[in-house]
Amino acid sequence: MTHESTAVGLASAYSNATTASGDWWRDAVIYQVYVRSFADSDGDGIGDLRGVRSRLPHLARLGVDAVWLTPFYVSPQADGGYDVADYRAVDPLFGDLADADELVRAAHELGLRVIVDVVPNHTSEQHPWFRAALAGEPGARERYLFRRGRGADGSLPPNDWESIFGGPAWTRVADGEWYLHLFAPEQPDLDWTHPEVTAEFDSVLRFWLDLGVDGFRIDVAHGMVKADGLPDIGRGAQATLIGTEPLPFFDQDGVHEIHRAWRRLLDSYEGARIGVAEAWAPSSERLALYVRPDELHQAFNFRFLNCPWDPGAMRTVIDESLSATTAVGAPTTWVLSNHDVVRHVTRYGGGAQGLARARAAAMLMLSLPGSAYLYQGEELGLPEVADLPPESRQDPAFRRGRRQQIPVPAVDPAPGPGPAAPGIIAPRPGEPTPPQSAPSPHSQPESGAGPQPHACCGPQTRAGAGPGPDPLTAPQAHAPTRPQAETGTGPQAQACCGPQTRAGAGPEAEPGAGPAPEPCTAPQAHAPTRPQAETGTGAQPQACCGPEAVTGAGPEAEMGGGAGGDPLTAPEADGQDGLRDGCRVPIPWAGAEPPYGFGPVGSWLPQPPEWAGLSVAAQTGDPHSTLELYRAALELRRAMPGLGAPEAGPSPDPRGMRWLPSPDGVLLFTRPGFACTLNTRPEPVELPAPGRPVLSSAPVQTDGRTVRLPPDSCTWWAF
Repeated sequence: MTHESTAVGLASAYSNATTASGDWWRDAVIYQVYVRSFADSDGDGIGDLRGVRSRLPHLARLGVDAVWLTPFYVSPQADGGYDVADYRAVDPLFGDLADADELVRAAHELGLRVIVDVVPNHTSEQHPWFRAALAGEPGARERYLFRRGRGADGSLPPNDWESIFGGPAWTRVADGEWYLHLFAPEQPDLDWTHPEVTAEFDSVLRFWLDLGVDGFRIDVAHGMVKADGLPDIGRGAQATLIGTEPLPFFDQDGVHEIHRAWRRLLDSYEGARIGVAEAWAPSSERLALYVRPDELHQAFNFRFLNCPWDPGAMRTVIDESLSATTAVGAPTTWVLSNHDVVRHVTRYGGGAQGLARARAAAMLMLSLPGSAYLYQGEELGLPEVADLPPESRQDPAFRRGRRQQIPVPAVDPAPGPGPAAPGIIAPRPGEPTPPQSAPSPHSQPESGAGPQPHACCGPQTRAGAGPGPDPLTAPQAHAPTRPQAETGTGPQAQACCGPQTRAGAGPEAEPGAGPAPEPCTAPQAHAPTRPQAETGTGAQPQACCGPEAVTGAGPEAEMGGGAGGDPLTAPEADGQDGLRDGCRVPIPWAGAEPPYGFGPVGSWLPQPPEWAGLSVAAQTGDPHSTLELYRAALELRRAMPGLGAPEAGPSPDPRGMRWLPSPDGVLLFTRPGFACTLNTRPEPVELPAPGRPVLSSAPVQTDGRTVRLPPDSCTWWAF
């Protein structure tokens, strides 16, 4: 018989011991809200904090434990808010401080915790500290990493470090000194040996903890300390080495003292406030150092996200991840998608196959020991949007070859003695000196800018574009067409065991669909990354650093104020495809046409017409939908004591997880009272039933003794 079951009504409260003891983070399911694309309350086409607050009931009903909010601080938006000009204020684009306070209170009333981003490696170039540094205020440059250049006239960068975005990691200012920026020139790196930097971030953390947030996701948690002397690396394409080899600007031992101090600060507050590291390290063992008992609570485990649809690779990643973290008494984290990577429906092949695999992978992830992160819209089975019009794109990597030299903003006179004249970033030879300017915190540098951060509602105006060729007519501006197989259109025929999706089980489920693309298997195809490009391109969603950030930028790339090649053929134009806007398209809530309840009018990125059937309203109550599958899985995760986190303390066998023999292409493991089967093969597989099926991503045929597992499916069992 075909077994169908659901978890609805099985649980009404947590039963896992870790939650009862207050260590909620050890088995928490945390939902990432990309604020710009979640919900728009004021009709400007851009998501905001009031919009997030209005949609919190959806997250409570989904069954998650916490919400992680991407940056909403005052920022010129050169890197989607990860260039912070004021760490204690909300950018008017997203609301105000009262909106943040009300959001935190509303979340707590619904039983949801709130985690916010903190960006300690660098500030915005428009931060008062950096403006003072450029103005020549005494001692101001000591908070950053300014150095004299090499060569007789100091015209060469201080070392050979490359920016994660491409090109050098140094920019020269008018008086001849250079400053370090591991990311965009608009993001100068702080010097964490300076006591004022340490004191300032202690104050920032306390500010938000006093407001009531439950923790911080720490951007570039591995980057605040650089090797003594800033030594050369001696080779190019350095971003490809991140997470694979030791580098003098990442994962230095000194970062751990910072995290120990922050752990002490977090522990001084009631309510188990947590720190989550966005950290890349050369090995699982190095990564585990960030979550030792006296350091942070969690660190993102991107190896699972990078893993191809292969049972052997999956098992290796799972075993090595659990071994490294349990050795230091910490839980492992699991994640499949975020705002920097191709959505895993598309990454796993797109169309019916990609959706089937994505649903199965989500069930596998939620059954593993530790904490899981969900990216907004994955509970709806959203595919990547790969056919956005060029004029709508905001990923800075999309126009990385079009950046012109960026002027330094004018600086208000500093109090006390000392010069206050602004510095100017040196132009390329042959270019005019950029005019002095004094932009507001929300204006864009005078560069070859694309859409501005406050434009909205679909294709946006390219206000303020500087001289030079139109980036929207450049050859690289043409976006690939999204295969029809990836659109997830219309209701489809697949039956289910438990909540299912509307994706069809075969090619006939999507009329006219072309062949699904091959899944991305190379780590650099879908690891979390920061935008490569040269900036000044309008509103740019944040990205995080990863080993694939620059795949073609060699040492011959643009050298700050030095000579540069044709912007369309310069080496720094190689690397990321600049198409990451496709995972940031605002999610659909209800309705038959865009913006699907996202807001009163349009959306900053256009939504596909096929998304009407994927909205929250369309999927709610449909037992075959991906949304109901996620709801059921999260409810079972709470109800079954064998699921959740490993117990605290070192253990070679976290929470009793044990692999059992299984046919080729199948993973089978048990935890107390629970079993999970994953069939990665494209055809059904028969094996002895490991128990009673309680939830499956596809219909399961069983007579109680044997089971016929569907292709590309995951099933949960109770015994």
